[in-house]
Amino acid sequence: MPRTAANGIELEYETFGDPADPDLLLIMGLGAQMVAWDDEFCHGLVDRGFHVVRFDNRDVGLSTKIDVEVDVMAELLKAMGGGAAEAPYHLADMAADAVGLLDALDIDRAHVVGASMGGMIAQQLTIDHPDRVASLTSIMSTTGDPDVGQPKPEVLPVLLDAAPADREGYVTHSIEGSRAISSPEHFDEAFARRRHERSFDRCYYPQGVGHQLLAVVSSPSRSDGLRALDIEALVVHGTEDPLVTPSGGERTHECLAGSELLMIEGMGHDLPVVFWPQVIDAVTKLAARAG
Repeated sequence: MPRTAANGIELEYETFGDPADPDLLLIMGLGAQMVAWDDEFCHGLVDRGFHVVRFDNRDVGLSTKIDVEVDVMAELLKAMGGGAAEAPYHLADMAADAVGLLDALDIDRAHVVGASMGGMIAQQLTIDHPDRVASLTSIMSTTGDPDVGQPKPEVLPVLLDAAPADREGYVTHSIEGSRAISSPEHFDEAFARRRHERSFDRCYYPQGVGHQLLAVVSSPSRSDGLRALDIEALVVHGTEDPLVTPSGGERTHECLAGSELLMIEGMGHDLPVVFWPQVIDAVTKLAARAG
């Protein structure tokens, strides 16, 4: 896969489809590599007329790792106690990475789709660089306001428990973490195993997850910035999401004037195959409205 300089680092990326078609940038969430945007999901977007770009965020996959010494747990506890956590970087830096990738690919404007932390990055990208975003889709994400979108206590270990360093231990641990937050009636263990095996084989770098989590908790609310936008937007959230609870998506929708809210019955903090047609159709209709 190709790799390019962007915002002072290097990003690993991949494209699907015809570069002459409208560009669509996919931004993945916490600790997840670009391959978490399933190949067939990407091809489904290509079939609807998009040129799709996916990439590894900094500190994950094959993109640049940020080599710093930071006590992640101490800073997280500080944030949970209402203090200001110190972080190696913030969501605004990750949004600038994405803009740097667009620059490197000579893409002036793209339809931007982000999931979970990727939705936060997509929101910040749109706030900071509205001229680069043709439409915004925020999936299972939130605004950064502390009164909405908070995880249910029983799934906090998914964020905080360290995965084993051996391949099978990592995969088993990751499958159980996925099971805890996924759509209750649509969890596919074999699908999850293939995804986690692929991720481990590409790159095992647990430090990056902690760094990215600190970027999330140390970044300010995006609500005011979202309210100031004039953009075609779609907010997608699952009714059964225990990690970013539905109030996060509802607040995002409230802040984005004129946005569409798609609440998917039975969806958790994942994007099962059964819901792909619904999401792809909604993104396609949004792009058509954006022109």
